[in-house]
Amino acid sequence: MPEAIDRRQLVRRHNPVLTSAHPADVLTVGNGDIALTVDISGLQTFPSFHELVPDPHRVVRDGLSGLPEQYPRVFDADDFQIPLRTQSTWGWYETRTDRELRLEDATTLYETSRGPVPYLDRMGLQRAGDPIADEFVAGAWYHFNPRRAHLGRLALVRPDGTGLDDPTALTDVRTELDLWTGSVRAEYILDGARVRVTTVADPRDHRFAVRVESELLPRGWGVAWVFDEQPDDLAAFELPLAQETVWDRRTECHWNARRTVEALTYSVDVRTTGSLREEAVARTDATVLEVVVTLSPDDGRQQDEDGFSTVSQSSETWWAEHWNTGAAVSLAGSTDARAPELERRIVVSQYLMAVNSAGVTPAAESGLTYNTWSGKFHLEMHWWHAAHFPMWGRGRLLERSMRWYRGALEAAKATARRQGYRGARWPKQTDPSARESPSNIGVFLLWQQPHVIYLLELLRGEGRDESFLRAHYPLVEATADFMADFAEERDGSFGLPPPLIPAQESYLVDRATTTDPTFELAYWSWALGVANEWRTRLGLEPNEEWDRVARNMSRPALLPDGTYAAIATPPLLIRKDHPSMLMALGWLPETGLVDPATMSATLDSVWEHWDLQSSWGWDYPVMAMTAARLGDVGRAIDALLLPSPKNVFLPNGHNPQMPGFLTIYLPANGGLLAAMAHIATAVDQGAELPDGWLITSEGLGALPRPSAMSTPE
Repeated sequence: MPEAIDRRQLVRRHNPVLTSAHPADVLTVGNGDIALTVDISGLQTFPSFHELVPDPHRVVRDGLSGLPEQYPRVFDADDFQIPLRTQSTWGWYETRTDRELRLEDATTLYETSRGPVPYLDRMGLQRAGDPIADEFVAGAWYHFNPRRAHLGRLALVRPDGTGLDDPTALTDVRTELDLWTGSVRAEYILDGARVRVTTVADPRDHRFAVRVESELLPRGWGVAWVFDEQPDDLAAFELPLAQETVWDRRTECHWNARRTVEALTYSVDVRTTGSLREEAVARTDATVLEVVVTLSPDDGRQQDEDGFSTVSQSSETWWAEHWNTGAAVSLAGSTDARAPELERRIVVSQYLMAVNSAGVTPAAESGLTYNTWSGKFHLEMHWWHAAHFPMWGRGRLLERSMRWYRGALEAAKATARRQGYRGARWPKQTDPSARESPSNIGVFLLWQQPHVIYLLELLRGEGRDESFLRAHYPLVEATADFMADFAEERDGSFGLPPPLIPAQESYLVDRATTTDPTFELAYWSWALGVANEWRTRLGLEPNEEWDRVARNMSRPALLPDGTYAAIATPPLLIRKDHPSMLMALGWLPETGLVDPATMSATLDSVWEHWDLQSSWGWDYPVMAMTAARLGDVGRAIDALLLPSPKNVFLPNGHNPQMPGFLTIYLPANGGLLAAMAHIATAVDQGAELPDGWLITSEGLGALPRPSAMSTPE
């Protein structure tokens, strides 16, 4: 029997440590619902140094003629920056415009076999600051609004209250994120004095605590809470933001701010062991200063008086429990030179996902670190953000966001009704309101529809009682009703008709003709089968329509070389973007629709011919999961470490994708963890490890299994 993993040692040997400033070298503390990102000062002292710099090679295009080409580039960390933000799941604002806009003006009717169906597609690929044609103004506003707010910033300030500009003012720097306790500890020399800073987040409340030790403090240096301007670009038709801050002095060491950004109002409660001698600047005559900042959407809420030590101890307790429960994977004992790097990615990814992707709503692709796509969350990415939680025995962190679907169910049903379907059609890009964001891509995606069933099945497999099944069955039923109704019968089999865009978005120009994407066919069959298994578990008769569709989905199309196509209609396969046909076996268990030998050949073809420059960070886990399902653990490991500019992980664990926009990409971190669960499971089931590798795992949850009710007849 293998020796138990020393989890504390495993985690701490991968603590990120920064010894100099770089625009992408930041560290984040948080709890899944709120997060604060700091620089080498241990605070948010140098915002301009970390602000995004537009990529000079980016060409502004509307995207109507296809996805923009990505030119070849060698990875260079200097191409990337990560901004300093404080963000939450509840802080959102909407802009005002210089004209009246209606969501209906973003609609196009598409002719289908069931008649005209409306889609909110009148929106290109522009970002908010790009030129936007008048015909897309309504779609653009609804696409970019609401936006996740930057709530403020904790910064070190000079005696005159001004901030610092140049991080080189800090010397002899050592800033470490202690993953075991969830705390950032910074030490450096500034203005001739040593400074020590510890920053932590409350694991259960929207609160941050900071302790500063330095001879600078009696000389007038302090810590300030700063309200920055909202950083997202405004379009030409959007009016300047209405913003206001009102401070209320409660005591010498306790001030409260009421902050308004358009219709968003929230409070910031600042307490210090020193004094607040002016608005939100904490100072002391001693050499130790502690500051606790509590943020809340309800300014009438009674604030706790917890000090730094209480918050710090709560953080340490929560994180120790987090690491000691659930799964652990160690690569100690491996002689392959790549093993330490893969283990580092595994450990740091677990931290990043708990901080950014474990809140009460599905996570945005850049989490709570900074805004991409206005901070909205993309439901087709929810699997990548959260499926690993139950796979690693931490399903409670996924359950937090599954409650959002219950509140969003009526909005999803309304979308389905508007388009003439039964059940619930889940949006692609959305926000807490569950309103679909107009897009010339997102509204045609299908693969987010079965995610609800997949994620709930993962939780059930982790161990949930009948009350869990009953509480969540309405989500399963409404999702399956839409899926069965959307599928179209042709000569006794069921396909997925246009308009649609598969997970591989390269086919957006063909959306009006594309049919039967390989991955989505298999996903439809498996998820409908699982939905009927839920009925059986609850003592209900199987739904005959779900069963007929599940068992009679069309077989995926093949290319002339005998490998799987991506879609069943021309152009069949474009070797760019996501190799999503691989997901039909690997990401999914066996369905009977997919032949393992054919999928093995398809994986070989992707490995040899795919344009990795156009790939995304979760494509490498896709390849790894397929290889693991096929029993090829060596290739699965190689996929996770495949040299590519899209498969680099920074010292803080983040995976950069697009300069000037997408410096962090959390679906890659979540995908890595899901892939490792597949690899470890394959090893446990007897798959052979390649030379130089030793994988020790404990506490991993069960992966989804084939559905007995989706086997083709």
